[in-house]
Amino acid sequence: MSTEIERKFLVQGNAWRALGEPVLIRQGYLSSQPERVVRVRIEGTRAMLTIKGKAQGISRSEWEYDIPLEEASRMLDALCERPLIEKTRTRVTHKGMVWEVDAFLGDNEGLVVAEIELESEEQAFAKPDWVGQEVSADPRYFNTSLLKHPFRNW
Repeated sequence: MSTEIERKFLVQGNAWRALGEPVLIRQGYLSSQPERVVRVRIEGTRAMLTIKGKAQGISRSEWEYDIPLEEASRMLDALCERPLIEKTRTRVTHKGMVWEVDAFLGDNEGLVVAEIELESEEQAFAKPDWVGQEVSADPRYFNTSLLKHPFRNW
């Protein structure tokens, strides 16, 4: 088991788009309960099954396993809650840290967030100019919330 420590921010403008190549992500949830999230994701040509525990602040337990692409595709099509979450992810390195910028598609189109994974909750980091308001503690921005309450309905 590992611990995921992640902070999430809204993105301002489009300057980030020139800093990396977007990759399409399709993900669905076998369980979207706050106590245990079980996610299937296809990111480019890689497929993963991820299990996450309940968040404690910006930290939570996480297990992630590579799975066959064909099996992930079948799970997304037949087993996962609807709708699926679709987005593009662009990885941008800024001052030695990797930011993952997610531009959502479908019912969440127009929402763009940047996430950074940290080694500790106290770890310092530099924010790029295009990183705006922090939304780490706002449950509306959790992918599992966007599943039930899409951005376009806010």
